[in-house]
Amino acid sequence: MSLKNKVVLVSGANRGIGAATVKELLKADVKKIYAAARRVETLPEFGDARVVPMQLDVTDEASVARAAEAAADVDVLLNNAGSLAFNDFITSTHEQLNADMETNFYGTLRVIRAFAPRLIARGSGTIVNVVSIVGLVAAPPLAGYSASKAALHSLTQTLRGSLKKSGVEVIGIYPGPIDTDLARDVPLEKVTPEHAAANIVRGIENGEAYIFPDPTALQIEHLWANDGRNLEAAMASAG
Repeated sequence: MSLKNKVVLVSGANRGIGAATVKELLKADVKKIYAAARRVETLPEFGDARVVPMQLDVTDEASVARAAEAAADVDVLLNNAGSLAFNDFITSTHEQLNADMETNFYGTLRVIRAFAPRLIARGSGTIVNVVSIVGLVAAPPLAGYSASKAALHSLTQTLRGSLKKSGVEVIGIYPGPIDTDLARDVPLEKVTPEHAAANIVRGIENGEAYIFPDPTALQIEHLWANDGRNLEAAMASAG
């Protein structure tokens, strides 16, 4: 799929993978990018008139509705906004565990439900969800995050099937550890957001249903595809 002259919305565009992906998309000759963030003032200066700053809090129904109305011309919806916290299922509070679920799963679903009807009516478009390798195999120190990303993985697969005949494509992105503020405290070797963003944009253009944008993600994908049970044991030991 060529991204030339496409209109793209990127949530969580104020830092990390989101900001790097906006910059990479500009190289793909897109027509317009809605760079969305909960607080617009945190968005970097992209230095390109094609970038339109947008306020979007994925946990707020009214904010999402305003964004969907303002960005009715979107061709590619890239759901990148997310949160990450260290917790566990035994000692953490319900509120602590639910925080990541509210953003990563319900927040993404809220945005999709607001934008999808126009894409379906048009008979074309692409929904791209930034999931995570922990959506495939959980990381024990990231209990709530892992559960939210597993739910998002399931949502992505379900949407791909249910929208297949509508002309709307659904893509899942499964990053490993990326050197971002979100993953600052994750004790693993990380690649740069720019590395991941280049592979994300390339994967979208190639129409890949599953995008693994870094070496760790590719390794996890290989193990997951070939022997998920041993991978689960390895992840549990690492935790």
